[in-house]
Amino acid sequence: MRAIRGRFLATGAVFALLCAPGLTVAQEREAAYVSANCANCHGPQGRSGAAVPSLAGLPSRYIVEQMQAFKAGTRPATIMHQLAKGYTDSQIELMASYFSSLPRP
Repeated sequence: MRAIRGRFLATGAVFALLCAPGLTVAQEREAAYVSANCANCHGPQGRSGAAVPSLAGLPSRYIVEQMQAFKAGTRPATIMHQLAKGYTDSQIELMASYFSSLPRP
């Protein structure tokens, strides 16, 4: 595991993300910003309670498709359509890659 500098260890989700294999240092930093927001509703490491879907272990392509649908407004949501608009396509891909690498709860 690489030593992580700065304030990226704010949540368990971010810590687990930075330990994910195959990420470059730049990707780790970007992923820390992206996935930390997800933990607020989807739980640490993408494992949430019953009210909000868990993201851990979902196929990467599925996560990307759903985020793009939220962004386009074609999938109904209470808040995700607003949040999704704030992410670039590369951030969505990075987030999806991370969550798909985790085991399902």
